[in-house]
Amino acid sequence: MTDRGTQGGDGIRTFPFPVELSVGGVGMQVGPMGTGRTWHADAPLERVHRIDFHVVMLFGEGPVRHMVDFTEYEATAGDLLWIRPGQVHRFSRTSEYRGTVLTMQPGFLPRATVEATGLYRYDLPPLLRPDAAQLAGLRDALGQLRREYEDTETLPLSLHTAVLRHSLTAFLLRLAHLAASTAESVRQTSDSTFTLFRDAVEKDFATNHSVSAYADALGYSRRTLVRAVRGATGDTPKAFIDKRVVLEAKRLLAHTDLPIGRIGAAVGFPDAANFSKFFHQHTDQTPAAFRAELR
Repeated sequence: MTDRGTQGGDGIRTFPFPVELSVGGVGMQVGPMGTGRTWHADAPLERVHRIDFHVVMLFGEGPVRHMVDFTEYEATAGDLLWIRPGQVHRFSRTSEYRGTVLTMQPGFLPRATVEATGLYRYDLPPLLRPDAAQLAGLRDALGQLRREYEDTETLPLSLHTAVLRHSLTAFLLRLAHLAASTAESVRQTSDSTFTLFRDAVEKDFATNHSVSAYADALGYSRRTLVRAVRGATGDTPKAFIDKRVVLEAKRLLAHTDLPIGRIGAAVGFPDAANFSKFFHQHTDQTPAAFRAELR
């Protein structure tokens, strides 16, 4: 089996969307989950890795345990798990995955649809639990999408692809509505101050851990930033930054063989001792102990 995974600048293996495995070579796949079936031929499903495409799993049975960004989620029948490009995840060795899985290549949908469906809302939780009415609508939309995907005879490829995009958009709009239906998600969507801060942290967390520096760069007072971040997440801006730094450190410790000192430098701690102290303060483990647990 050919390993098509690529190494990013941080050494983490990332697997591309398998266009050659999709029907007609279009930028999406939809089909059943089950024993002996994999949504990606090359990815080590039971080992932590990244993908550069979207995965949505609608579970028909449960419970299923699945790790996303070092958090274990337990899904039951009727739940959905939405994994976005770049997120670290791992399939469970003990759970049986039953249901329907959708994969989608970035760029398959137009920009307006991407924005309307919140495809890159990394602040939203991966695990979604629809109520009965929402689940019925999602199942119908996903079923229609699957029928269109598998029907390669009725329409020429160009029209077939256009219909798939429309059907996929209908499903994703329902999914986006579900993801934004909780009060926390609504607050996060409406709070532009928090959104700007979140995006700035995602861009600069490896070099900037200062709340005041972010406030100055965004043109807000420190008090305004504290109020916005606490309202959206329940955390202080400093806690939000620290959590992102810890997550990246965990990714590097788990996925690479980089020395701990270099990992510390990669997340903004030139001094290895300060990095170890910071990591232990937030995880109750040393970096070496955390890495040893995963090996």
